[in-house]
Amino acid sequence: MTISAEFQLFHKDQRISLREGFGRALIALGKIRDDFYVFDADVRGGTGSKPFAELFPERVLQFGIAEQNMMAAAAGFEDSGLIPVVVGFSSFTIMRAHEQLRTAVCYGNRNVKICCSHLGLDVGPDGATAQMLEDIATCRAIPKLKVVIPACANEIQPMLEAVLNEPGPVYMRIGRSPAPIIYENPGLIKIGKADILRHGNDVAIIACGSRVEAALQAAGQLKNDGISARVINLRSIKPIDYETIKSCCKEAGAIVTVEDHNKYGGMGGAVAELTAQIYPVPIEIVAVNDAFGRSGENFELFKMYGIDVQDIIKSAKKAIERKNNGFKEELI
Repeated sequence: MTISAEFQLFHKDQRISLREGFGRALIALGKIRDDFYVFDADVRGGTGSKPFAELFPERVLQFGIAEQNMMAAAAGFEDSGLIPVVVGFSSFTIMRAHEQLRTAVCYGNRNVKICCSHLGLDVGPDGATAQMLEDIATCRAIPKLKVVIPACANEIQPMLEAVLNEPGPVYMRIGRSPAPIIYENPGLIKIGKADILRHGNDVAIIACGSRVEAALQAAGQLKNDGISARVINLRSIKPIDYETIKSCCKEAGAIVTVEDHNKYGGMGGAVAELTAQIYPVPIEIVAVNDAFGRSGENFELFKMYGIDVQDIIKSAKKAIERKNNGFKEELI
């Protein structure tokens, strides 16, 4: 399957920030469709949307540092039949305008798309106030709001197209720092479907966003220890891919989740909730341990907060040990 011809994909050997991929996707889609407008809170330079604003200035509505007004206006603008794409920093757009997102946008199931950069420890030097570690939890708890997370700059291009085509409100979580290109050609993306990047039946590593590359690295090192690890890019947190996770439970029998987010209410919680209902297996959640971040390079912070490659490897071995020692007995 191929994606839109307008998309200009990055080379596999590049490290590109997801916000740069987002900016490229906006332009590509802006050239072939005129049904969406960008709503900006004076952060176009930091979110990747500046090139779109320069090419299509008449399709950008500027609100200044007033995210609550922006979100409420987007809800009203949707009545025009056009699609508002609300762009901003996650800490301020999701948290400051959370009530407007919940009540003005999602309560009425309005066709508004929220695309935010600056999230998790990936933000790096900007520090704790800009490192959004709670957004998956708050957003997936809002009825009717879908939550998706791309893992690389190439994936974000067809994902944005899928977001625009999806009825109702969608939140897309975008990274800030340069990241490896995982998909040379990602193909079409369907919201609600995960992607199996690597097969294995000893343990399944389910990751999202910036931690997908770390999961792949961990799986490679586990192979050297004779451990066969499956790697899943859980690009759609809500709706979640029931069938893929069920197959991980039945075929691998042990799961590690890894995310750049608080351990409470995040992607790991979503996976644990599902497995507890359909097929309980040992799960290890690799996430930030209920703490605020701090300023530093993102790769330093990943290690400091326990969500890096070695943390995934350690958790995978622990999950396998629990499986082999009779997980069912733990439940008694």
